[in-house]
Order: sequence, then structure tokens, then C-alpha cells
Amino acid sequence: MSMIGEYLRVTAAALDRAIQDPDWALDFAEEVQDGEEDTEPAPTEARHFSAYKAWDVLRFLMARAEFPVNVVHGEEAFAEDEDWGYGSPRYLRPERVRVAAEALRDTSYAQLVSGVEPSELTSAEVYPLGWSEPGSLEWARPWYDGLTQFFEAAARADDAILIWLD
Repeated sequence: MSMIGEYLRVTAAALDRAIQDPDWALDFAEEVQDGEEDTEPAPTEARHFSAYKAWDVLRFLMARAEFPVNVVHGEEAFAEDEDWGYGSPRYLRPERVRVAAEALRDTSYAQLVSGVEPSELTSAEVYPLGWSEPGSLEWARPWYDGLTQFFEAAARADDAILIWLD
């Protein structure tokens, strides 16, 4: 079974509702995921984004770069008694989404991986394993690029983002 990083753009009003009614939030997240599954909208148009299995390498690289926002796990907990796959969900408020979008935009993937040796990821047991393969650091680039576009669109719309591992 895989661990997948999941993101859902929500309005400020929907965030408030999600915090008050986590069951509604999970149902809403699943409804959006199902609705976008067939159409696969671009990250700039999507309400849902999946970082697939790249979430942990992105976490490692962003921590190393001292990102100002926890883009991979979120910063504020809600539904702490709920399990959305691998633990409870978290979120970023619209103002933190804007800070994250700016940091993502200002940090290219090439900058993130600059000076990183694949052996560092192996030593840190970054999920998924297999970092000794040639070009392994390039594997996560499409998800970083998509995440950057997703966050920029959310920031433009003044949206919050729910984040969880499924």
C-alpha cells in the first residue's frame, strides 16, 4: 500500500465548515477527488492535487531549504480523532497559502536538489526508497512543479488548503 500526499483547495468558509464538521470535510474531499478523477484538470484549475509518493522527498528537500511553510504536512490540525488514511488532516489558512506559493515560485526544483546526494535520502530513509538509481532526484520534479502551480492558483483565489496522507 502506498502513502500518497493529498491536497484540497477550499474557500475560507469551507475551511471553517471543515474544522467544525470533519465528516463533511472528508466526504467533500472524496467527492472532489471522484469528480476530478475522470477530467484530470491542470493543477491551476484543480481543486484536488496529489503529490503521489513524492511527498516525502519534497518534505526532505523543503526542510533542507528551510521553507517558511510546512507545505507537505500543513500547519494546523483539525479532525485530530479522525484518520484520513495515515493520520488526521491538517490545513493552511489563505495567508499561509500565499506565503507558501511565493516560496514555491521563488525556489526552483533545481535549487532544491542542488548539492543533494541521493545517498542523503537513502540515509534519511526518505519514502519511497530507491534513491540510488541514476537520476532519482529528478523523479519528483513534475510533482513539485504541479504543487507550485496548485498553490499559486489557490493563493490567487484566496483559498485555504487541506492536506493529508492517504
